[in-house]
Amino acid sequence: MTDVKALLSKLSFGTSVAEFDEDLESYFVETNTFREFVADKVDVIAGDKGTGKTAIYRFINRRHADIEELKEVKILPAFNPTGSPIFHTLVEQDELSETNYILLWKAYILSLVGNQLISENSDLKDSTLDRMLSGLGLKTVNVNPKGVFKRIIAALPNFFKWEAAETTFTTSPEGIPVVTARVEFTNDELKKIDAQKISVEDTFTVLDEAIGRSGKRVWVMFDRLDEAFHGHPNIEIAALRALLRTYLDLVEFENIKLKLFLRKDLFRRITGSSFVNLTHINAKKLEIIWDEEDLLNLLCSRVRQNPLFIEELDLKGATDNEIFDRMFPDQVDFGQRKPKTWVWMMRRIRDGNDVKPPRNLIDLVKFSREAQLRKEDREPRELSPEALIEPDALRRGLSQLSTNRVDDTLLAESGVYTPMIEKFRDGKAEHTPDTIATILEVPVEKVRSSAKPLVELGFLEEVKGTYKIPALYREGLSITQGRALPDGVAITTDDD
Repeated sequence: MTDVKALLSKLSFGTSVAEFDEDLESYFVETNTFREFVADKVDVIAGDKGTGKTAIYRFINRRHADIEELKEVKILPAFNPTGSPIFHTLVEQDELSETNYILLWKAYILSLVGNQLISENSDLKDSTLDRMLSGLGLKTVNVNPKGVFKRIIAALPNFFKWEAAETTFTTSPEGIPVVTARVEFTNDELKKIDAQKISVEDTFTVLDEAIGRSGKRVWVMFDRLDEAFHGHPNIEIAALRALLRTYLDLVEFENIKLKLFLRKDLFRRITGSSFVNLTHINAKKLEIIWDEEDLLNLLCSRVRQNPLFIEELDLKGATDNEIFDRMFPDQVDFGQRKPKTWVWMMRRIRDGNDVKPPRNLIDLVKFSREAQLRKEDREPRELSPEALIEPDALRRGLSQLSTNRVDDTLLAESGVYTPMIEKFRDGKAEHTPDTIATILEVPVEKVRSSAKPLVELGFLEEVKGTYKIPALYREGLSITQGRALPDGVAITTDDD
């Protein structure tokens, strides 16, 4: 008879990080966000870390030829999916003005798309587009994002002295970058362009028309933007505000579109102060939201990718609920008032903003499986109708998940607020304004404003005049259940 250890050894949930998951396409869940994106109804996807931004990009990049809506679209990544983000080299340069970052992004996009187009269409060699890129110093044979961006960065000193060997750059009184090219154009197409004063908009007109003649539209995809400028907030804000303005400037062109994947908190930071025409961006933005039914389907889709496991348990054709119930116990903590296991999981993978990233769910079940396997080494079980993964394994899995998320997400990305979070370590999970005031060393009347960044980070959740630390972060910070009081006394609460 098969034992539980042998069976669990056949089970893999894949990796929770899309960049490293080679089987992602097999269990990708086509959510409403995905469907709206491929239908070209949205251009900006905003989501918290671990909610699947990169998964959407990777699936589209690999499978766009099989997606009906994308038959006439060329997907062009503007970033490198692994390794240090290519845009990180901007933090090694002097900080630029927002106008200069706009010029940089436009030069990069023009070079990336134009050179790629020329490399794939021999009839474009020595075309208007070809000679324009050469005249602007943007022509390159290395058409991958890293090579193109490297060339742009190398040209920065000349760009911002406003002159280069073949080109002069100026700005109009309105602050719009203008390119004056000392290049002879003989093609009839350039009759519509003043060859002595070629604006950036004119260069994109040439590019857009060349794309149109190729028979396909181009989507330029930007991801990993939250990693590119980490630790350099001033450059991050200026560069990404400029990228959003570049997006707005290019909306008028039919055949080229920017598609941006941004973390929600990062989007809020870069648009939070007097961003003109934000409504135009919001009209084409969609936030990733995972319904609990989608999360269950995601989990069970990954289980179904283990044919030997499915066969052993006779789960072929089983529903999501049937698969889940066969694997997990009815409850983690027993009692009439205690939640069912799925509810228990949902409450523990969420942060204070009620965000439930798929990454947290996958890691929870992976860590729980590993904990169960360790127990099976000590106390082997034969296969029976009982749950494969027991309550104690789920508790241990939660402990590891909490430690990981505190280290790799909460503290890693909280920046200047890390010391504030550390003040809660070894404390209680529920606080009043008075206890928050004591911990943060601020007057009680300033608690709301002082705690606001921690609420936005999802570390604190404001509930009916009190503040709670979600279960996701408790064990990782050695925080115990209960309510802290100003005099140090703690009241135990049941918040399951």
